[in-house]
Amino acid sequence: MTAPVSDVGVLIVGAGAAGSACAEALHDDGYDGAILLAGRDVDPPYERPYCSKSYLRGQIERSETYVPVPDELDLRIRTSVMKLDPEARTAKLSSGDELSFEHAVLATGANVRRLRVDGSDLDGIHYLRTLGNSDAIREEAATAENVVLVGGSYIACEVAASLTAEGKRCTLVMPEQGPLSLGFGGTAAEFFQGVLREHGIDWVAGDGLGRFEGADGRVRRVVTESGRELPADVVVMGTGVVPDVMLARSAGLQLSDSGGIQCSATLATSADRVWAAGDACEYDSMIHSRRLRVEHWEVARAQGAAVAHAILGDERAYDEIPYFWSDLADWCTLEYVGPADSWDREEIRGSVEDGAFSIFYLEGERLVAALTVGRSEDLDRARELMAVDRPVGPDDF
Repeated sequence: MTAPVSDVGVLIVGAGAAGSACAEALHDDGYDGAILLAGRDVDPPYERPYCSKSYLRGQIERSETYVPVPDELDLRIRTSVMKLDPEARTAKLSSGDELSFEHAVLATGANVRRLRVDGSDLDGIHYLRTLGNSDAIREEAATAENVVLVGGSYIACEVAASLTAEGKRCTLVMPEQGPLSLGFGGTAAEFFQGVLREHGIDWVAGDGLGRFEGADGRVRRVVTESGRELPADVVVMGTGVVPDVMLARSAGLQLSDSGGIQCSATLATSADRVWAAGDACEYDSMIHSRRLRVEHWEVARAQGAAVAHAILGDERAYDEIPYFWSDLADWCTLEYVGPADSWDREEIRGSVEDGAFSIFYLEGERLVAALTVGRSEDLDRARELMAVDRPVGPDDF
């Protein structure tokens, strides 16, 4: 008796960076089965980093953010996968369609982390995750005098830089000691603070969000935990994201203690022929000798392609060292390989004062991350040193 033919060869859940990259790699590598890519967004796959940068500034059209997808792909936008049965290999879509599959890829991404404080339901408070969010921020910021951004990491700093470049007065509010200090430490943070200050961006550091105050249903002030009041016509929340594991949980897949979808080194989940990639994927890193979950466009694209290769039979350990980048308007670009949760010393090359430098982060005698501004070539050496199993010293850089 022959097995029934599946409706699709590969069901990809999530049409973001990881999902679109998986579909593209399957097509490019000659996969001849049917591929269905389901995404809940109203747009086809697009480059999310534009949302806080050139698209937010109105420098590019919406269609210019879109990534190419194979013509043969069955792309379903505005569509969620409501139920996934890994054992029966069936799925139910929000459209009501039910289908069977040979392989499933969970590229469900992440959702914004929402802060629930007094006044959080006022108009004028925005989170940034989609092109639609970017549209709303740009429209309201056009007539705003004061913009307050909550958070001191990438989204808050990138949006502040973009809106400041468009002539807006921006202030960051954060519990950490300065913009980008949590991820990069004091030396790098001092440089980035100087860049922001030079372009007119102010910040309140070491002071968290207390509440919002408004009038006529709209936000007017941000009040910090210490009681400082900041006028605000528009607020943008850069408070991070949480992995979207709702479908994985309901499907009975194993989740990690930190909340991601637990995967092997090959990005395989606990269910046969079900894979994960992108922001929700927490995998065994052979290079870092621990579990990693990395939230960035470039990493998600790389993982999506790796899953495609695994489906096609090249089921090797995913061993790429995470890479990401960030722009602060056109003022400076930072590049980073890591990630590093902790380190105990830094080796600096180049000149921080001149804005062309690299910082190598070491924990004990092991290189765990590297940051560069204006010295991209140093990242190649960093990757080499992170991949070797030997002590690293100052003469290695």
